[in-house]
Amino acid sequence: MQNLKGRDFITLADFSPEELRQLLDFAHYLKQQQKMGLACRPLTGRTLAMLFHKHSTRTRVSFAVGMYQLGGQALYLGADELQLGRGETAADTARVLSRYVDAILIRTYSHELVKELAAAADVPVINGLTDLTHPTQALADFFTLEEKKGRLAGLKLAYVGDGNNVAHSLLIGAAKLGVNISLACPPGYEPQGEIVAMAREAAAKSGTAVAVGTDPREAVAGADAVYTDVWTSMGQEAESAARRTAFAAYQVNAALMARAKPDALFLHCLPCHRGEEVTAEVVDGPQSAVFDEAENRLHAHKAILAAVMR
Repeated sequence: MQNLKGRDFITLADFSPEELRQLLDFAHYLKQQQKMGLACRPLTGRTLAMLFHKHSTRTRVSFAVGMYQLGGQALYLGADELQLGRGETAADTARVLSRYVDAILIRTYSHELVKELAAAADVPVINGLTDLTHPTQALADFFTLEEKKGRLAGLKLAYVGDGNNVAHSLLIGAAKLGVNISLACPPGYEPQGEIVAMAREAAAKSGTAVAVGTDPREAVAGADAVYTDVWTSMGQEAESAARRTAFAAYQVNAALMARAKPDALFLHCLPCHRGEEVTAEVVDGPQSAVFDEAENRLHAHKAILAAVMR
């Protein structure tokens, strides 16, 4: 993994299929080691600064625990605990933190802010979520899909709902890792055209298909996994009523899951809203892998940390 040392982790588009494959293999290895009770501490003495402008359960805990298990430590810095946003520039924050820590994780709204930090920092910057992408989540998703299905190549992943940051990262990751992906989004809530074009370019090289439409039944037909996300993300609360109306026909329920393969997985990045984007019958049912998926964020995030910080 030495070729990834010092690299930023901002979007899956920055990594080759071979590099993503390395990270997935490393995540499988780290999970196996943990389950066997074997210590793996390549980051002894290293510190990760965690900058959070958005609340989090899984991202915060998985990265903090991951650093601990790898031998290092994590320093949590909330939005109200930094000078960033209160007069200090992103570049100055990055330069200062680079003198103290070995990597910076940021979970925020603006993707441009993450890029500004990365441009000025002398240590790796990891994107824990922006309004544009969620690459650390997507890596864990593909890890889970491969773990459950035994492979990625040739599988079909269906995504139903908002063409948001999660959808963007799934598009790029699927195209690079050989997974066919089909999205169904309400009109006006499609993924960004630039991201779709990027995914299709990668898919042409991997021999996979990228489909973006509005019909959830068509998207889910024959899928190996069905994925959805909340209809209203953080920062969109004022749109919640309009979004509930727009997404009413995009709920993942038993009838929609029946359009997928009989052994199809249900995936969700969590937190979920039962009765909105997914029914309790599905998310708590036998096809659901959402809690394995949540656990796998720990192992995928450890792979990222160890790869870029060693």
